[in-house]
Amino acid sequence: MSATGKPVLEVRDVTKSFGEREVLRGVDLGVREHEAIALIGASGSGKSTLLRCIDLLEEVDDGDIFLDGEVITDPAVDPVAVRRRLALVFQAYNLFPHLSALQNVVLGEMRAHGASRAEAEERGRELLARFGLAGREDDRPENLSGGQQQRVAIARAFAGRPRALLLDEVTSALDPELVGEVLEAVRDLKRDGMTMLIATHEMSFAREVADQVAFLYEGRILEQGPPEQVLEAPRRDETKRFLTRLLRVGR
Repeated sequence: MSATGKPVLEVRDVTKSFGEREVLRGVDLGVREHEAIALIGASGSGKSTLLRCIDLLEEVDDGDIFLDGEVITDPAVDPVAVRRRLALVFQAYNLFPHLSALQNVVLGEMRAHGASRAEAEERGRELLARFGLAGREDDRPENLSGGQQQRVAIARAFAGRPRALLLDEVTSALDPELVGEVLEAVRDLKRDGMTMLIATHEMSFAREVADQVAFLYEGRILEQGPPEQVLEAPRRDETKRFLTRLLRVGR
């Protein structure tokens, strides 16, 4: 499904500092309906901070963020209401350890969206099956592998039918052999046309799934374009150096 229309998410000249450390330095970015944008860059470049600002977990210092044309960084906006329309999946799965996989998935839909237990559980079972977890509905997180836990987290995020899905390095805490199963879950969402902003260090995944790749360097987006342009023929020296270092480390 191809990207269409006006941006679902739009970031305009956003800045964010922690004390004396300037993390975001005037970021501009738009994500259109059905579009997947991969955020790449070195650790500390601002990828996670940008996602947390969009989800209103961090307050921006300046600039604005829009969701479906509405300014969500206005102090009068209810952040809880905004988070009902967005879903952020962290690199640490953040599942409730005392709840089963199914209970983790349905809790938000029941509390935040007012779904009945029967309705939420039916959808939850469908989502767990979709992400390869049929038969694991009653397992607690401690009995699931890291890859399975992350897929539960993605199912939980998707259960609320978000306008956009924010993925923060969702494979970075996994053993290499578990990475593929989580990436396949994200590919499945992309095939369905889910609007996504994905912070990732998996360049092959970015090349395959993203419509656009945005390179974040020292708090600014230095280069953005189709994956084949940014990853295979980058225009900025900083992008070239980043990709060269990544290739060297991956050998």
